[in-house]
Parts: sequence; C-alpha cells; structure tokens
Amino acid sequence: MKNPAAIMKLMQARNTFTSNHPKFAAFLEKMISGGVTEGTVIEITVQKPGEAPVTANMRVQQSDLELLNGLKELK
Repeated sequence: MKNPAAIMKLMQARNTFTSNHPKFAAFLEKMISGGVTEGTVIEITVQKPGEAPVTANMRVQQSDLELLNGLKELK
C-alpha cells in the first residue's frame, strides 16, 4: 500500500522545485513527455562557484523509463 503522507511530501517537493526552477522543470517535462527512449544519452554539467565544471552522462535503460513513468503518475 502506498503511503499517502509520503506521496504528498514528494508532490510538495516537486511543486517547490518547479516553482524555484521553472525553465529547468519545463525542459525536463518536455524531454520526458517527448518520449525519451532507451539508449538516449543524458548529459549534465555542474559548476560550483570557483570550481571547474564536472560533467557526467548516462545512457537511458528500460528501468530508468519505468522510474520516470512512475514519477509522472504523481502529478
């Protein structure tokens, strides 16, 4: 059985993230709803103040898609 309090807390955190970062949240939504497929490469770069950028990437697997679909259902 799903814990309603945990789901509400996660939804609240999602709403806060979307409010704080509307362009990034819209980008993620577009990529997810646009049909990210298995084999897609996602790359992200993080640059902390005063430090060199660090980049990592991942190749999307079927289990990743299942997680994303589960998260979409929390809207």
